[in-house]
Amino acid sequence: MNDSPDRPRIFQRLDQTAGYPYTRGEYVRRYAWLLVQATFIRFSPPRAYGWRRFWLRLFGAKLAATSRTRHTTRIIHPWLLTIGQHSILGEEVFVYNLGPVTIGDHTVISRGAELCAGTHDYTMPNLPLQRPPITVGSGVWICTRAFLGPGVTVGDNAIVGARSVVVTDVPPAMIVRGNPAAVIKPRPIGPQT
Repeated sequence: MNDSPDRPRIFQRLDQTAGYPYTRGEYVRRYAWLLVQATFIRFSPPRAYGWRRFWLRLFGAKLAATSRTRHTTRIIHPWLLTIGQHSILGEEVFVYNLGPVTIGDHTVISRGAELCAGTHDYTMPNLPLQRPPITVGSGVWICTRAFLGPGVTVGDNAIVGARSVVVTDVPPAMIVRGNPAAVIKPRPIGPQT
């Protein structure tokens, strides 16, 4: 069918993609985590932050003692997650961390935001999996339903506006918004309290 002169040549070959890009051990750990997340995490009381930290740490997450995740937060690979002091992942945040995700201190990831540390190499016909990291600095506010793409770094004290799509790095102390996100203005940084 692909050799017909009436049809364009198809570069992308899904029949050549890796059916199982992870090791067997990674799949076992991933499914065990999915079970824990769907039960012990999902049905935990809203303010049971210590309970959720316990389970995340058991699966390898590096969490500060004052970090918080909500019971509706979804994390794909806790062993690739680091969260600093006084930072919070809000309701319905989705951390699709095929690669490492690091979040600094005093950072808020608001309701429904998505951090996507995984993609495919579209220059290759078999679309091999790529797992670039995401780094979110300290004092950052990622607003509702914002999207952070693979390989992005958000600098300290930056703000990402609601529903923004961030595909390039965000400079420190800047406010960005839009699709794709663009710098709007510097964030006012007042005196320390």
